Amino acid sequence: MASHTMTESEEPTRRDFLFIASGAFAAVGGAAALWPLIDQMNPDASSKALASLEVDLRPVREGQAITVMWRGKPVFIRNRTGEEIEAARAVDLNDLPDPIARNANLPEDAPATDENRARDKAHERWLVVIGICTHLGCIPKGQRVGDARGDYGGWFCPCHGSHYDTAGRIRKGPAPRNLDVPPYQFVSDTKIKIG
Repeated sequence: MASHTMTESEEPTRRDFLFIASGAFAAVGGAAALWPLIDQMNPDASSKALASLEVDLRPVREGQAITVMWRGKPVFIRNRTGEEIEAARAVDLNDLPDPIARNANLPEDAPATDENRARDKAHERWLVVIGICTHLGCIPKGQRVGDARGDYGGWFCPCHGSHYDTAGRIRKGPAPRNLDVPPYQFVSDTKIKIG
């Protein structure tokens, strides 16, 4: 008895073409239908404008501080006095509850020296920190003349008693971390760009 085998055609048929074409058409149509839903999740122009902020520092005299809003957060900018800088530099890093700089402009493990909290030697008098207590998110006092500045001359959080020094480092109280330093740069000697 002879064995007979049937072989199927290996060439694509018209039916195969119709399946592939209709599948591709459905995929393109589905993507076109989803695009408006995906695109509406992108930030609008007003949100993009808040991504960075330029601040003129000329009106801020030595010893004064201002607060600006960036991405919905208060940012404290202080023109520190020579005494405030000296006090911050005299601190032994072993005395700090949080030895990390928390500066978005530096590597994550940079130590919390005053030099690593301020931008650079040329602008060491300017300290820029996000003004939110790292304990439970309150706004610390110390920006206005007459505000309580805590035991270390920086900022004091009245919610639970956290004390920050003149470099924005936690020194006493329940806050677990130093005040964060946002990404910023000097675009001139009298203007910074945050973000």
